[in-house]
Amino acid sequence: MAETGTTTIEVKPARSQLDLATIVGLVCGFGLVAAAIIVGGSPGSFINLPSILIVLGGTFAVVTMCFSLREMLQSIGVIAKTISHTAQDPSTAATQVLQIAEMARRQGVLSLQGELTRMEGEPFLFKGMSMVVDGTPGEEVEKILRRDLMATVQRHQKSGNVLRKAAEFAPAMGLIGTLIGLVQMLGNLDDPSTIGPSMAVALLTTFYGAVLANMVFSPMANKLERNSAEEALVSNIYIMGAASVGRQENPRRLEMLLNSVLPPAKRVQYFD
Repeated sequence: MAETGTTTIEVKPARSQLDLATIVGLVCGFGLVAAAIIVGGSPGSFINLPSILIVLGGTFAVVTMCFSLREMLQSIGVIAKTISHTAQDPSTAATQVLQIAEMARRQGVLSLQGELTRMEGEPFLFKGMSMVVDGTPGEEVEKILRRDLMATVQRHQKSGNVLRKAAEFAPAMGLIGTLIGLVQMLGNLDDPSTIGPSMAVALLTTFYGAVLANMVFSPMANKLERNSAEEALVSNIYIMGAASVGRQENPRRLEMLLNSVLPPAKRVQYFD
């Protein structure tokens, strides 16, 4: 923490933390399904390797056809954010930006040069303020940062599309498995011993596809979109702050601009 006159700059980097809502939802959802299976008295009958291969392997293969291998690999890291999410609180981000703007207003933009190392934990803020300190006009800083934000949002959207495609194709692969099982069963009616395994493939592939689509892929896509919107809000706050400092505007005006994009419950009253 650095004190400059009456202005105190304290940039706290966002910390990665487990998303308890996602974990609780997955555990409870699968726990209830597992409990229903166990109460039925035949949990072993719900495990079928051919059905798992058809649904999981088929879904992965078809989704890969819709995208490139590079996009699929990039999506893995982004999708992991639904479990372990790194997000700054918007109110905290707004307060940090106002502290920086007040310091720049009182001591000049170059006074921020000694504070840049404190901003390294927030790469978006660090990049914006570094350009401001280097003399980049505020309008140019805003354009560059908004391009970066757009690229990040598009990357998140692409990962969300991967999950939505998986949610779309998983039930279809379950249906394909059902047809395979029925064909196998009808083709071997003369051998009663094959009817049971074939019927298991037919029913369990539909079960696996429905579970994966509605309990994993679709909810994770929604959570990814929510996390992306939250991250975009914080990045937008940093953009507005860097652009305002670059234009040497009054921090009070910046506070009004920030409150115009913050949700009512997250609005700040820094100068009151």
